[in-house]
Amino acid sequence: MNRTSLVRSVIVGLALVGLTSSLAPATAQAEPLYFALEVRREGHLVAQPKLLGETGRTLRAERRKPGAAQPDYQLILTPIVEGGTYHLSLELMLPDIRGKSELALLHGQQHKLQLGKTPGELEVSLLLMKVDSPEFRALMDLAADSEGHTGSRPI
Repeated sequence: MNRTSLVRSVIVGLALVGLTSSLAPATAQAEPLYFALEVRREGHLVAQPKLLGETGRTLRAERRKPGAAQPDYQLILTPIVEGGTYHLSLELMLPDIRGKSELALLHGQQHKLQLGKTPGELEVSLLLMKVDSPEFRALMDLAADSEGHTGSRPI
């Protein structure tokens, strides 16, 4: 996925989060979050999804090649906020292996998880950010700068 696609995906995702939020009943602590994951199987990169979700709602993602019976991967992520900490339940399924874990992260924190039976068998690196934060805006500006755009821009 190139940077242009990433920026477009984030913008479309933000629009979808806004639309979904306006149609669904408001939850007391719903907070939009950005997740950047890197999935490795025995050291080989399998996926790099960039996702938008919100606290208190389960996020499901799947990648499937056109016409394929089985997805390349399925991901289920449930973030819950408690104070300034985000508690996450993560479940990852590949065609021949699956893993599950629970962890706690702070805004802007990145964590590496071993989900396989042996180290390196199934590994996930996860970054969590609040969508409306200076760090998230800086990340999006870096993506735009690498495409030749300069200056501040609205999200």
